[in-house]
Formats: sequence, structure tokens, C-alpha cells
Amino acid sequence: MQILNGKEASQAIRDALKLEMAQLASRGERVPHLVAILVGNNGASETYVASKVKACEEVGFKSTLIRMEEAISSFKLLDVINDLNLDPDVDGILVQLPLPNHISADEVINSIEPEKDVDGFHPNNVGRMVLGQPTFIPATPYGILLLMEHYKIETKGKHAVVVGRSNIVGRPMSILLSGSGYPGNCTVTICHSNTQNLEAICSEADILIAALGRPGFIKSHMVKKGAVVIDVGITRIEDKNRKSGYRLSGDVDFENVAPKAAFITPVPGGVGPMTIAALMKNTFKACAMKHYYDEKEN
Repeated sequence: MQILNGKEASQAIRDALKLEMAQLASRGERVPHLVAILVGNNGASETYVASKVKACEEVGFKSTLIRMEEAISSFKLLDVINDLNLDPDVDGILVQLPLPNHISADEVINSIEPEKDVDGFHPNNVGRMVLGQPTFIPATPYGILLLMEHYKIETKGKHAVVVGRSNIVGRPMSILLSGSGYPGNCTVTICHSNTQNLEAICSEADILIAALGRPGFIKSHMVKKGAVVIDVGITRIEDKNRKSGYRLSGDVDFENVAPKAAFITPVPGGVGPMTIAALMKNTFKACAMKHYYDEKEN
């Protein structure tokens, strides 16, 4: 069994970007600028955004964090996004989810210019991903692909089972793994709450991706010996014995599943760091595309 160390793989990506930024600076060129919008005071969101800002600082990107009160109106939030869309100094825009109930996440996502949608959620970018065209891939699925590349996980002809059908992870993951190229060329089964014989299907997977948000759901008997297990889930569970007051749990019963797996991601330290690394790569791509088109026009 080998641990798929997301911290190690993401550091390699950040180091490469850091070198790229140093070269840009030596030529006097501008570096990518990522703007993050945080609405409200959700504890998990605060942690995620702080990690993204820290990653920007590490690799040499410019970053801006815009904080907004939870009671802010949709109109005001959309107005801020529109200003960022028009700002030539901004390369990437992300609005941290989840949003308060009175704000439509779909409306907010649709308001971001596709060329600045480094989260990869805009319908234009999702459509391009489905068609296999160059685009911004949602950060978590992209991060998983990068992790597989780092550890040279064989995917061609493998049976991949994705448990969870969210638009953020499950669905795009199934599309990407079924596509041509590497990582890809898998035969993919996507499972959800209404899937019959779920345990039997999971036990047939060469590559099992758990993204359903239910701590410890994937048990040892549901995993094929020698499988690659990717745990996307991360849930805060109350733990009074810890200083933070909680512990993090994935969707996989790691202790009992790990001995059966050929490769497995830990939680934390697996997919999470890769999501941020993928966001950094998307932001760099957004900046590079803008410079390319600007140069063609001038």
C-alpha cells in the first residue's frame, strides 16, 4: 500500500509555479492576480480561503480577499463581481461556496466571466470540458488528475467507480476519467443514493473515488484488493479532546481500507492540497491566456 501524498505532490506543483513567477519577475512581466470573495463567517470556508491566499503568496501570485457580510444582497454581490470582470488587472475570480441561502449559487457562478472562472464552474467551461476542449477544469477533479499523474497511476482500461454525483466533483470526475488521454480512458460507473447493489459495484472498482460527504462510508468489504482509493470527503466531526474542538474525517474507513488498497489518499493531506494546487494552475493559465490574446491584438 502506498499513500498518495497530496502535500508532496502539490508542493512539486507550487515549486514549479514559483520558478515560473521568478522568471516572469526577471523579465518585468506581471504575475497572476486571484481575487477571492468570502461571504459570511463559515468556519470551513474561512480555512479554505486562507489556504488559497497562503498558496498565492508562496508561489508569487498577487491575491485579494474581499469579505462581505452574510446579509449582503445578491444585487450587491453581483455588482462587485461585474467590477472584477471588467478589471484588466484581475485574472481569476472565485466565490467561496457555500453561499447564504438567500443568494443563488448558480446566479453567482453564471455572472463570472468564463475567462476568469478559475473554479471551472461556469456552464461555458463545463460544456467545453464535456466536449474535451481546452478549458478550466473544476479544481478538485483537476487536482485528482494531477495527483494520479504525479504517482503515475495507470488508468487506461481500468474500471473507475465514482460515488457521488455533485456538479463540483462527482459528475466532472466521471467525465474526465472516461475521456481520452491520460489520466483517462477508464470505463466509469457513477453511483449515488439510489444506486442498487452499491457495495458490490464498489468492490469491482480498480479505481474508487468517494465523494459523497458521509464520514467512513466506504468500508473494507466494499474495496477490491489492489484498488486505487481516492477519498474526496472531508467532514468536521466534534471532538472535545482536540484543541480545535473537531477532527476531520473522510468518506473512507482509512484504517481498515488502507491494507487492501494499492494506493490510497489520506484525510487530511490527500485531495485537499491538490485542489489548491489545481486552482493555482488554473489562475496561471488564465493569466497566460490573457497575455497571449493581448499580444495578438497589439
